[in-house]
Amino acid sequence: MTSGPAGDFDYDTHGHGYAVRRRTDPRIAAMVHAALGDARTVVNVGAGAGSYEPEDRYVTPVEPSAVMRGQRPAHRAPAVIGTAENLPFDDHTFDAAMATITVHQWADHERGLRELRRVSRGPVVILTFDGDALDEFWLAEYAPELFAVERPRYPAIGAIASLVGPVSRVEPVPVPIDCVDGFVEAYYARPECLLDPQVRASQSAWGFVDDVDEARAADRLRRDLESGAWDEKYGYLRRRPEYVGSLRLIVGHPASG
Repeated sequence: MTSGPAGDFDYDTHGHGYAVRRRTDPRIAAMVHAALGDARTVVNVGAGAGSYEPEDRYVTPVEPSAVMRGQRPAHRAPAVIGTAENLPFDDHTFDAAMATITVHQWADHERGLRELRRVSRGPVVILTFDGDALDEFWLAEYAPELFAVERPRYPAIGAIASLVGPVSRVEPVPVPIDCVDGFVEAYYARPECLLDPQVRASQSAWGFVDDVDEARAADRLRRDLESGAWDEKYGYLRRRPEYVGSLRLIVGHPASG
């Protein structure tokens, strides 16, 4: 086994605390689990600490990071050590395959997605972000450096859809106002949370931003919150029960499905 990170972000170094701040949001989970259909056996690739794994099916997690594997709750299955690009399973081993908020971190997303399609005899379910829609979020005004590095990390939605099956669909995923999965858009109505360095530390995108630029972005946001400028421009979001931004659910089926 090679040393170093398996993808573009080193979770063994920076993944501590993910299980606390990147929890399963039940409303998003409901969409993911519905997309799995009647599958009884599921492989979860890039499984991390186990977010979004259904508890009413037999799940085989795959995760390369020891730090992330170590954060898996005791009641969940231990993860197989591996990467998306080289899944250690025979063709059509599972009823379904899933990968949630991980595709953008793979070394070779095309090869990884083909592997998911290979080992699943049913649906392949991908939860990810649309890179082309990322900078529509208000944080782009404060941290343009974040979105400049984040956008090219994400494979095109159409490319993902074509790789997970000849029959596929793409659905926007609404983010609830009290979302407990701490990705960036989860705080669309709670901007103060993004001033917390620990919150930002659980969002891999900040790991690609210079410390000076990160501090400058947080300072800009802090000043606008204190002056009321943020609320004058974006305060309506505090009353919006959900936000449809860049989060997408992609579901692919084999031709026979």
